[in-house]
Amino acid sequence: MPLPTAPAEHVERALCVLAHPDDVDFGSAGTVATWTSAGTEVTYCIVTDGDAGGFDETPRAEMGPLRQAEQRAAAKEVGVSDVRFLGHPDGRLELTLDLRRDIARVIRRVRPQRVLTSSPERNWERIGASHPDHMTVGESTLRAVYPDARNPFAFPELLADEGLAEWTVAEVWLSGSPRADHAVDVTDVLDRKLAALRSHVSQVGHWPGNRLEEFLTGWMRRNARTHGLPESRLAEVFHVVHTA
Repeated sequence: MPLPTAPAEHVERALCVLAHPDDVDFGSAGTVATWTSAGTEVTYCIVTDGDAGGFDETPRAEMGPLRQAEQRAAAKEVGVSDVRFLGHPDGRLELTLDLRRDIARVIRRVRPQRVLTSSPERNWERIGASHPDHMTVGESTLRAVYPDARNPFAFPELLADEGLAEWTVAEVWLSGSPRADHAVDVTDVLDRKLAALRSHVSQVGHWPGNRLEEFLTGWMRRNARTHGLPESRLAEVFHVVHTA
């Protein structure tokens, strides 16, 4: 059968797998807001607690719990209540079987039709999108989608010990990709995206004045222009991969 040529118009469940608290909000919170407004149930799976982040002298032992709380607050701004943390080390992620199993476990529990994650490809034009943790999570998630989560013989302990049957994800949306092919108009939910990002006080609290809004709108306006939207619109962009 031929693969679809466009993303599904609506899905019941979506899972966002990102490396750090705030990753989903910088790249995708507007898109998530459009999904939840349309009735899609969205779950966040954050691989680390973000304890290597921040800009001040907050003790490292306090940073992880603080960033977890910030991510939960940010999620509420865009209609997400289910936020899960895997607890892997911030800044030291590697492509391991343990990480693949942990992500496959969440996929089998949530059973999403759509998964959003970071691109595993380095983006030479936007090097900030290519943090090693981002690329590792993107590649690990793609491997968890195919073949791990759908193969009953991959990580058989997930079924034998936890009762988690296989699950096939239909499509994966890659954020930060150098080959983005799908734009989501988020102009009308900009306020919700900004509210989500401003919840990450430990990360953006030192940005002066309107710098955060100016940065985001400038970047998203360029996205919209590149993908053929009118000049006044704002967009988040993704590479959509059909994986069913």
